Amino acid sequence: MGAVFLGTPAPAVASLYALANVADVDLVITQPDRKVGRGQVRTASPVKVAAEQHGFPVAQPTTAEELLAALRGKGYEFGLVVAYGRILTPDILATTRYGFMNVHFSLLPRWRGAAPVERALAAGDARTGVTLMKIDEGLDTGPVLGEIATAIEPSETGGSLTARLAFLGSTLVDRSIPEYLAGRRIPVPQIDAGSTHAKRLSKAEAQLAPTWDAVRAERAVRAFNPRPGAWFATPEGVLRVHSASFTTNDTAPGLIELVDGEVVAGFEDGALTLGVVQPEGRQRMGALAWANGRRGLGTTFTAQE
Repeated sequence: MGAVFLGTPAPAVASLYALANVADVDLVITQPDRKVGRGQVRTASPVKVAAEQHGFPVAQPTTAEELLAALRGKGYEFGLVVAYGRILTPDILATTRYGFMNVHFSLLPRWRGAAPVERALAAGDARTGVTLMKIDEGLDTGPVLGEIATAIEPSETGGSLTARLAFLGSTLVDRSIPEYLAGRRIPVPQIDAGSTHAKRLSKAEAQLAPTWDAVRAERAVRAFNPRPGAWFATPEGVLRVHSASFTTNDTAPGLIELVDGEVVAGFEDGALTLGVVQPEGRQRMGALAWANGRRGLGTTFTAQE
C-alpha cells in the first residue's frame, strides 16, 4: 500500500523507519537543504539523509503549491507527517485516499502546536506522551487513532525527552496504522476541554531573570536545552546555561558567584548551581572552569526587558 512520508528533523526518522515496516514508502517529502554553521554549508535534513540511505524517492518543495503538485494525482493511499514544518492545506489533505496522519509529541488536546515537549517541561507537567491523529483543518485538532503516555523524569531536557518520544512515536505508528487501514481502529474525536497551546519558542523567553523563582528557572534550563538555550544577560555578554540543579547554598537574586565550591545563581526564592555554561563567543565549559578563569570574580544578571 503506497504511502507518502512528510518530515524533516532527526526525531522524525524513527517514524519513517516504522512506516516502512507497515507500508510501501513511495515518496519522502522534506524541507529544502539549509545553510548551517559559520561556514553556511548547505546541509540536507536528517529525514532526507535517512530516506536516501534506504533508497526512498525524495522531494523538497519550497512552497505550498509545489507540495500540492508533488501529491496531487499520484494515487497515494495515505500520508504520515512528523515535524514536517509546513501546515497542510485542505487541497493537500484531499490528495490521498485515507488522508494524512500525524505523530504529535504530547497527549492531545494538551499542548497543541509547535513546541509541545518544551512547553510540557517548562510547565512542570508530570507526564506527557505521543498521539497519532488524523489531520484535519485545525491546529492539532483531528481525531485520535492512538496514544502512548509516559512519565516525565525529573532530569529530562527538551532534547532527551524529544528523543524518547520519537521512539514511542515509531512504536505507535507500527501498532496503530495497520489497524486503522484494516478498519479495526476508529478515530476518536478530541475533547477541547483542557486544551493548551504550545506556541513557538523564542530566544527572549529563555532569558533567566532574577525575579523568577528557582523552580521556574530550573525547568527553563531543562526545557530549552538544546533549543533555544537558557541564558543570562550579564555585563560581559550572554552567558548560556546548558545545565543547572537545585542547591541549598544561596546568594542574592541577580548575582552569580562562588559559594562553597559551587557556582551559584540567585533567584527570588532560592538558587541554582550552574553545571555547564557557555560564555559569549566561546565553547561550553564547566561552570567552575568558567569561574576559575575569572579568578572567582562573580557577575550579575538582569531581568528580561
